[in-house]
Amino acid sequence: MLETLSNVFTDNPLIVSFAVIGITMYISYAISAKLTRGRIHGSAIAIILGLVLAYIGGVLTGGEKGLSDISIFAGIGLMGGGMLRDFAIIATAFGASFTEIKKAGISGVSSLFIGVILSFIVGVAIALAFGYTDAVSLTTIGAGTATYIVGPVTGAAIGASSEVITISIAAGLIKSILTMVGTPFIAKYIGLDNPRTAMVYGGMMGTTSGVAGGLAATDPKLVPYGAVTATFYTGLGCLMAPSILFLMTKAIFG
Repeated sequence: MLETLSNVFTDNPLIVSFAVIGITMYISYAISAKLTRGRIHGSAIAIILGLVLAYIGGVLTGGEKGLSDISIFAGIGLMGGGMLRDFAIIATAFGASFTEIKKAGISGVSSLFIGVILSFIVGVAIALAFGYTDAVSLTTIGAGTATYIVGPVTGAAIGASSEVITISIAAGLIKSILTMVGTPFIAKYIGLDNPRTAMVYGGMMGTTSGVAGGLAATDPKLVPYGAVTATFYTGLGCLMAPSILFLMTKAIFG
């Protein structure tokens, strides 16, 4: 019986991956609602559970791809790949109205550059505090502080070690969780109650999941507007971090 089920799972990896992700999301949102009363968004808990499962998969198999190294979970490698990830980010952005986006004007564009550079500087400072001094590691961790997507993209582009890339992902995850939890508490103090400020906020913070989760807890109608600039932030970070910011970091730290 077990062998038959194993064969079925192995022959249908993508279907299994959807089932696993669905169960994980259900558990995550249940934890969010019952244990945190919605203060920590379900997507943040899902990310943590995903990292735990990836660690377990790596320990069990000694592999490099986490849970997808186990044959019956091989479909997670595709489902969690760049193609579907980018599709999900772009699909979220399509929920925004272009008329409202134009209202952001120069403030929305400026927030993107300020957000990327400021997050990068904070990340580099944290990396220095923990003893990293080479430009590659500093840049990768700084990029990870921007978002947990920019970190690994940058690390892979400039040749960072897997350990440093992992740290960059962790830095981005922490930022995402803090953004999710903190947004509802600071919203009224920063005027986060309309599409324009939501876009500026998304451009400053950048973490798409964090901004979306935080705005969902504040006002669900603001989610597409914050998410669209946060999406551009991710793209801008992926362009700037392994190029301009890396060269600047290398010039300063050698």
